[in-house]
Amino acid sequence: MKKILSLVLAIAMLLSVGVVAFAEDTIEKGTIVYGASTEIGGDFAPSAWWTNNATDKMIRDLTNDYSVTTTNQGGEYVINPTVCANLDSVVNDDGTKTYTVTINEGLVYNNGEAITAKDFLWPMIFSCSSVATDTGAKLTGYLTYVGGQEYYDGTATAVSGIHLIDDYTYSVTIVADKIPYFYDLAYVADAPFSIKYWLGEGLEVKDDGEGAYIAGDFTKENIEKQLEYARFNAGEDRVSAGPYNLIAFDKAALQATFTINENYAGNFEGQKPSIEKIVILRAEDATWADQLKTGAFNFYDTITDGDDINNAMDIVEAGGFGYTTFDRAGYGMINFQCDFGPTQFKAVRHAIAKLLDRNEFANTFCKGWGSVVNGPYGTGLWQFQDAEEWLELSLNTYEYDPNGAVELLVNDGWIYDETGAEWTEGHIRHKKVTAAEAGNYAHNVTLADGTILMPLIIEWSASDGNPVSELLNVMLAQGEQTAAAGMQINQNVMTFTELLNYYYRDASQGDKYAVPTYGMYNLASNFNPAYDYSYEWTLDPDMMAQGYNLNRLMNQSLDALSMNMVYGVESDDVETYMTYWKAFVMLWNNELPQIPLYSNVYMTVYPDWLEGYEQDSFWEFQQAILYCTVAE
Repeated sequence: MKKILSLVLAIAMLLSVGVVAFAEDTIEKGTIVYGASTEIGGDFAPSAWWTNNATDKMIRDLTNDYSVTTTNQGGEYVINPTVCANLDSVVNDDGTKTYTVTINEGLVYNNGEAITAKDFLWPMIFSCSSVATDTGAKLTGYLTYVGGQEYYDGTATAVSGIHLIDDYTYSVTIVADKIPYFYDLAYVADAPFSIKYWLGEGLEVKDDGEGAYIAGDFTKENIEKQLEYARFNAGEDRVSAGPYNLIAFDKAALQATFTINENYAGNFEGQKPSIEKIVILRAEDATWADQLKTGAFNFYDTITDGDDINNAMDIVEAGGFGYTTFDRAGYGMINFQCDFGPTQFKAVRHAIAKLLDRNEFANTFCKGWGSVVNGPYGTGLWQFQDAEEWLELSLNTYEYDPNGAVELLVNDGWIYDETGAEWTEGHIRHKKVTAAEAGNYAHNVTLADGTILMPLIIEWSASDGNPVSELLNVMLAQGEQTAAAGMQINQNVMTFTELLNYYYRDASQGDKYAVPTYGMYNLASNFNPAYDYSYEWTLDPDMMAQGYNLNRLMNQSLDALSMNMVYGVESDDVETYMTYWKAFVMLWNNELPQIPLYSNVYMTVYPDWLEGYEQDSFWEFQQAILYCTVAE
């Protein structure tokens, strides 16, 4: 989720915390100062266990590596020989599948401690534990590993499908209903983490023959303090195993500093970094171009806005910078929560789509560097490229049609004013709703006879400093066509972190966030190499409480298709996969839990002394920078 831009620091050397802040023209050659397009959230936990801020993810990837399998420059899953000495797999008679992994000896963390099989196993076991979910972690390993559900429920003391064989060998067995799997090598994309650092003293992985388990005082009360410390710590005692060490993080300034991890053995091709220092800081949306030109930072990644790309091209032409462009494997969207308020009704979601001229929006925002898409995909995805003609012919394009939007609303019962009389121009439309539909929506009106009227008022959470928010406000929320249709869209501007708290309904950040408040958000999403929507449309309330199905659209068919698309399909059966993918996209397009706005071309600008920089949607900065050198 990108393009929420902010502040750059003035010059100072903060020796007490080890943070270097850069002023104009002070960046040394060989140092990358990365102007981030999303503010650093500061949660550096593995694999987005709690949150999934884009810049936090990049930091996690820079500081944690050594996964058994990984993705290459084409986004294809491959075995990582730097880590994996041997990988065997077998499909068992009961339909389960067992992977046996032997890791290389001699791998160490940044502090020199040896990495063994136990370091790979405890995160898997943790993901099968109710202790993890009690801490708010969004983990569902218990649904994947044989015996995981029993361990999660407390009816077993070990995960029977996870085994510690020796110091450098372990096995995992996947449940039968998740075999085959289209992205099967992802099942062993396991990376090591220090159990001592993350969970504290006195805990270890054991296997007495019935399966692996975490021995010791493995309770929320015992580990929660250490977990919290480990997540947000950027001190010298931070234990990690990636190409770079996080040596400082200034929470107030939202600036992080990294240096090379001398103990890093290399990526899947044995590649080690040579760029000595990386600093990541926030970039100011309104002034990023001046900051780039004057040396506040020298690297600006995945530029999205069309005007910004044109400005960047001017900067490159003036000298001192190189650049690359690539199609985005993602898209920007209006995102709905579909379990309360007006946005619970499909007709309202369709009407909003028809009240926005998306082609004009894309042209205005992208300036020729992007286009409209009509489903959950981006132009950088191979699925889109494979099915482009079918998508164009098959999907509802929701053309700009204010009269059609009104017709949808009338047919859905939005025909009353606030008194229950027939709607007339100048009023907000209302609909008679049941008590269940009404819920606790703040704008509901209850008449004297007990009739509940829901007004067509959409509360919209918009991130500050976001050009997409500003353009949506002009073209949709404040548009004459919206008011004429009897709809009111209230823009509520807030920080991106606060927006995510409301979107996740994260009570751990404050009770107010758990209350359904905003039915509409503007966000963006980038896909992983594994296009896997399984559980994203789950109807299971326990999983929803963990952060799945954030759109809260309860559609059994969508849930089933998202699962069948990847489970039950062999990794080499692209034809069957695409059959499911098309059906999923078609249904999604009809339900419209999001309104896609654009999928754009990205541009990245870097200093001209940086040689060897190549990037695309699945080969990002944190991977590409390892191959770069400083020009002589």
